[in-house]
Amino acid sequence: MVSLYDSGIYLVNGTEIVPESESGKVKKLTGKDADQASARKGTIAYSILEAHNTSGDMEHLKLRFDSMASHDITFVGIVQTAKASGMEKFPIPYVLTNCHNTLCAVGGTINEDDHMFGLSAAKKYGGIYVPPHIAVIHQYMREMMAGCGRMILGSDSHTRYGALGTMAIGEGGGELVKQLLEQTWDAEYPEVIAVYLDGKPNPGIGPQDIAIAVVSAVFKNGYVKNKVMEFVGPGVSSMSTDYRNGIDVMTTETTCLSSIWRTDEDTKAYLDKHGRPEDYRQLDPAQTAHYDGCIYIDLSTIHSMIALPFHPSNGYELRELNENMDDILHEVEENASKLIKNPNLRLNLRDKVRNGALYADQGTIAGCAGGTYSNIMEAAHILKGKSTGTDEYALGIYPSSQAVMLELTRNGALADLIEAGATIRTAFCGPCFGAGDTPAHNGLSIRHTTRNFPNREGSKPGNGQLASVALMDARSIAVSSANGGRIMAADEAGYEFECPEYRYDPKAYQHRVFQGVGKGCSEETVICGPNIKDWPELPELNDHMLLKVCAYITDPVTTTDELIPSGETGSFRSNPMGLAEFTLSRRVPEYVGKAKAVMENEKARKAGNCPAEVADIISRIRNISGFEEIQEEKIDLSSTIYAVKPGDGSAREQAASCQRVLLGGANITVEYATKRYRSNLINWGMIPFIMNGNPDFEDDDYIFVPDIKKALDGDMSDIPAYVIGKEIKKLSLAIAPLTDEEKEIIQCGSLINYNKAHKA
Repeated sequence: MVSLYDSGIYLVNGTEIVPESESGKVKKLTGKDADQASARKGTIAYSILEAHNTSGDMEHLKLRFDSMASHDITFVGIVQTAKASGMEKFPIPYVLTNCHNTLCAVGGTINEDDHMFGLSAAKKYGGIYVPPHIAVIHQYMREMMAGCGRMILGSDSHTRYGALGTMAIGEGGGELVKQLLEQTWDAEYPEVIAVYLDGKPNPGIGPQDIAIAVVSAVFKNGYVKNKVMEFVGPGVSSMSTDYRNGIDVMTTETTCLSSIWRTDEDTKAYLDKHGRPEDYRQLDPAQTAHYDGCIYIDLSTIHSMIALPFHPSNGYELRELNENMDDILHEVEENASKLIKNPNLRLNLRDKVRNGALYADQGTIAGCAGGTYSNIMEAAHILKGKSTGTDEYALGIYPSSQAVMLELTRNGALADLIEAGATIRTAFCGPCFGAGDTPAHNGLSIRHTTRNFPNREGSKPGNGQLASVALMDARSIAVSSANGGRIMAADEAGYEFECPEYRYDPKAYQHRVFQGVGKGCSEETVICGPNIKDWPELPELNDHMLLKVCAYITDPVTTTDELIPSGETGSFRSNPMGLAEFTLSRRVPEYVGKAKAVMENEKARKAGNCPAEVADIISRIRNISGFEEIQEEKIDLSSTIYAVKPGDGSAREQAASCQRVLLGGANITVEYATKRYRSNLINWGMIPFIMNGNPDFEDDDYIFVPDIKKALDGDMSDIPAYVIGKEIKKLSLAIAPLTDEEKEIIQCGSLINYNKAHKA
């Protein structure tokens, strides 16, 4: 059972939930009156944020992090940006991992060139370099960097180490650049939501089952959006730390800002085992702590779950699915047809039903969510002595690190899996983002990974290729695998398993990972392969904006996988203009051509050869009262996209930077799905507009935003604009509050320009 409180609560002695409306009970329990202001400081989150805040004002945070992490889709751009901004060394431990592009089949030397860039950057600036196949980014950070009371910033949305007492945040690369330049991560103090865990999970129930139940309960209503989830209650200690990690990493799919868990003896044992006893301290809420909401979970009531395509929140109990299969699958198919913008393609899940049972074509247990020691051990136990079959169905297992792989090898678990027909891969995030184990056209893959967004598994609906992913726990995937892909619930399989203790051996890291913290050498040269390109020059903000709408998206949510596709497109991650060619390619294929046309028109206009179309628009602007004498040189032309709610999903800033290098000037939205996407827009010099009222414009319309610089210095709640379409119509835009620094970044045209200006 997952239930949500409709108001704030007090948590007393870590065990008693008192709703705000019953605050008088606080005095009965503690002898003191309820004091919301002081109790607000009693959360674990408050103490950690306070320790890392440099502003002196807890309502307006300016945070410095203890360490950072990036993988090989993001670290080249981050280092290049920081270098262009004047960085001379990594001021805090910075881990560069290589778990994303390792196996991308792109040909040439691109992948290894980026790896050599990362190693040489770690040598020059003093970082940690984790070579390909050694560990996925978050497993390495859990094993080697997370500690109680710390904060870690990562350029990956699943940067979550709350179960180890670390508040971690996934952001776009621009925010990591700021830390490298000894600047701060700025935000208003977030609301904190208690996640009260009671009871204990039943046999067969794994972390993904609990995660899907939680995500399904809170995603659509935005209950924890941009808030901190704080896990408390006696149920925490019913699970191992390894198990907790599997729940924690999935909090990203709720759109929360960060997570933190109370710690206990099992947390201590985990850190002791990894040779870091000094990194443990007990974290508990104060005697009385106030939370802005509460999610109550009775762990004993959670059943085996499945998240059907195309979102982790599309969750069902497997028993419910089996009892109402035709109705549920039909509804999923109908919803999918609204997402897949190819009239010749349809999701046909009901074709996967045989003799009343749903069958998958593929199973995968992988990455930071699925590839943990305890998940794979339980899968091996279930599959020992069984067979995955010799037909279409195939099972792939990706241990999350070589350290985990080493122990699974020594204790025989991998042998049991291989004997059953599973194939074993190295540490790689490919199945999580569409670069590994892509199912066949019309295929259904069941995965213990993080996401099942459209196209996330590698299919390309625009090219007539469509596959789908359902998220499940490793335990249910193993039971299903033992039955030829027939989707079955592990909690109905009737087994119990006591997972053997994990014996960590550091040699897999000691003998391969470059440790360069504090050892940077300025004489080292950063090695740049031929595909690694510098950022192009980006213009400063002019007095007036003229935007052409090059994409108009009315989907309820637009993910970063749609804004810039994952998978093989990431091979161009180090080439800004090369990567930009893929912007919106699987959602609005015509966008790049339109944006390029705007860019070329602006170049021509600046060169004194104003295209007729643009000249006509400017002449129509002069017909607007008050702008009869407007100076053309005070107007800059750029492109924009309209989307209802963009930015759900990945932290990678390419979703914004690819628009910017094509001369994108703004996004116009109803709301932003995540803080990180909005931050990415700002750091790349784009204005994050929101609509006041309905979007009274169409694709290919021009939008004139006069006096935009002045607007940034005002309250930004009602910014007049004009639609220059078939007729001229007034439009009201707004911008949610910006810090003074964010305003200056936008005015400078990018974070790079901002830092260059301040260095000068």
